[in-house]
Amino acid sequence: METRYAIHPEDMKKYTTEELRREFLVETLFEAGQVHLCYTHNDRMIFGGITPADHELTIKLDKELGVGYFLERRELGIINIGGEGSVILDGTEYDMKLRDGLYVGKGTKEVLFRSKDANAPAKFYINSTPAHYTYPTVKIDINQIDPLQTGAQGTLNERKIYQYVHPNVCQSCQLQMGLTMLAPGSVWNTMPCHTHERRMEVYLYFDMEPETRVFHFMGKPNETRHLVLKNEQAVISPSWSIHTGTATSNYTFIWGMCGENITYGDMDQVKMEELR
Repeated sequence: METRYAIHPEDMKKYTTEELRREFLVETLFEAGQVHLCYTHNDRMIFGGITPADHELTIKLDKELGVGYFLERRELGIINIGGEGSVILDGTEYDMKLRDGLYVGKGTKEVLFRSKDANAPAKFYINSTPAHYTYPTVKIDINQIDPLQTGAQGTLNERKIYQYVHPNVCQSCQLQMGLTMLAPGSVWNTMPCHTHERRMEVYLYFDMEPETRVFHFMGKPNETRHLVLKNEQAVISPSWSIHTGTATSNYTFIWGMCGENITYGDMDQVKMEELR
């Protein structure tokens, strides 16, 4: 697990492209047989990819977190973006098809990740945040989610928003997590953009062709920067930063938030004329 520290917005103004990428972009998340995690000091979220191949994998972070086991004081959200697999929680197995999700409450001692076919492995994307109450584990089937349909073809942002870890679906302490799918011909997400000083956010971009690139914009509204991402890469968005992007083709992204509340609509809208 790598660690990323919190950055002051005044410092970010001085960063080169390479420095921006080093601090905010995570380039490798999914590698067969490996666990790749990132710990950000922005609200202490842990996110990453778990890709079991011919043997099951688990997360062992007791020493790093100063606890007896990973979820002793944390909750966990999981979305599978790969082949079929399963997650075993304290002996109970949950089948995980493509885009299935799972909320795991605090106190679950054993979390195992398994692929059904090593040649087409599951790709489990996770978000984990500190938690101080135990809510029930909930399996989330994308086919049972009624997505929010928003945007329009004329503004190149027609999209469906699937809420996974959200008060409409399950209870959580502070984690929110969901998936947004852009329609063919649409390339913009979260525009007009916003910030939310009360929560940070992480985006994972995927469902992209090898040559497709996302241009992710970040920074204070009047001092923006951008990062160029390819398929299955993630970007950290501090609470003071906008988080919006466009691409050379349509794509899908997973958003995960944590902070002071779990009010999805709690955001500070940015007027177009404020962007610089």
